[in-house]
Amino acid sequence: MQEELSQLPGRAKEKHHENTKFFAKLKKRPPKQLDYLMQELHNDEFDRTDCLRCANCCKTTGPLFTNADVERIAKHLKMKPAAFIKTYLRIDEENDLVLQQLPCPFLGADNFCSIYAVRPKACRQFPHTNRKKFQNISKLTLKNVAICPAAYHIVEAMKKRISI
Repeated sequence: MQEELSQLPGRAKEKHHENTKFFAKLKKRPPKQLDYLMQELHNDEFDRTDCLRCANCCKTTGPLFTNADVERIAKHLKMKPAAFIKTYLRIDEENDLVLQQLPCPFLGADNFCSIYAVRPKACRQFPHTNRKKFQNISKLTLKNVAICPAAYHIVEAMKKRISI
């Protein structure tokens, strides 16, 4: 897994131009069954992929925290929302609440998340490859293929299945 993770940014960079062109065409003319195809590709990949062997998303990228996330996680940790924000979060340049530090402070050495049951919405949805209207999140997907091996494999499989 470490070798694949170390090669992933370079492989994603090599495919960046190709993927950008593909997503531009996909956005203009999405296939009628795109949502179903993406669900199928997502499910197939995650039948093979064990996120606990990787956890690269938790080590290298922080999620955005919604107000609902803050309330839910703070309650779970038996903290006041303001204390949770002060302890773990900061406001970034886009005025979003994000983690103060990476890797995620809730990630254990065993790659288990200590707040998994109440994790942020962004974490629950990552890598967003089964999202409806997938063609509308191409910029996010281009970032995620450099972080998540599963997202990389899903995009490569998608390009083989869709002729644009």
